[in-house]
Amino acid sequence: MGIILKPIDVVDDITQEEFMEKYLKPRRPVVIKNMARKWPAYQKWTMDYVKEVVGDVEVPLYNSKKADPGAPINTPTTKMMFGDYIDLIQREPTDLRIFFFDPIKHANKLMDDFIAPKELMGGFLDKYPSMFFGGKSSVTFLHFDIDMAHIFHTHFNGRKHVKLFEHKWKERLYRLPYATYALEDYDIDNPDFEKYPALDGIEGIECFLEHGDTLFMPTGWWHWMKYLDGSFSISLRAWDKSWAVKVHSIWNLTVQRKFDDIMKSNFKNTYMDWKEKAAVKIAESALKRGLPK
Repeated sequence: MGIILKPIDVVDDITQEEFMEKYLKPRRPVVIKNMARKWPAYQKWTMDYVKEVVGDVEVPLYNSKKADPGAPINTPTTKMMFGDYIDLIQREPTDLRIFFFDPIKHANKLMDDFIAPKELMGGFLDKYPSMFFGGKSSVTFLHFDIDMAHIFHTHFNGRKHVKLFEHKWKERLYRLPYATYALEDYDIDNPDFEKYPALDGIEGIECFLEHGDTLFMPTGWWHWMKYLDGSFSISLRAWDKSWAVKVHSIWNLTVQRKFDDIMKSNFKNTYMDWKEKAAVKIAESALKRGLPK
């Protein structure tokens, strides 16, 4: 059977009424082709432009290796000057990525180049956009965003392959306890179904983003991303109206993350071994019970 991936809905433009009824309320992803074409960024955001505007700053970099069990989540692998990194991803494939780059802190000028789509929905966190850079073939591991926000993710200067899974599949995806990411021992792009049988038969959505494409990812959707070219994206985040989702976000960001960091710091490999074994047991149990229903 394998993993069942359906193509994502793609629209050139969309009205607020259509967006609300077809995608926001039912929480379904969609790619909007023309939204960013109205932004100054659509023409301006080349590699050379962001290199010039950001300037000579040191940035943390992340690779695709399995996380250190004793380190807090999002601990960088290494650091590099931003300009050197941009040169690197234009020159050759690399698995090094910039994760959650803050354009306000490093390049306030970039804030003038994009527009939050408030004509579609409210609740945008205007002061907190994030940028992501990756070299060709670099991969963002399978996870869902800890703050449970809705995300408008717009890509620039290349292509990106994205796989999306609804939150109801979390147990079958081998979610690690007290975490927002999956077991890192399997490759969702080429899984070993004999070793990870719970993945067999899960359903998701697939898309390929090109320059200027905007992906709407509703709250809680799991996503895996692979850079097909050295390129970058910006994510604009908006709160869900549901108080249950807001409470879930606060729990993830405070209690769960703090507990997880304390356990990692004190018990390291022992704690991670337990989490990985628990993820496997939970996934196999969900498979036997036929979840999700």
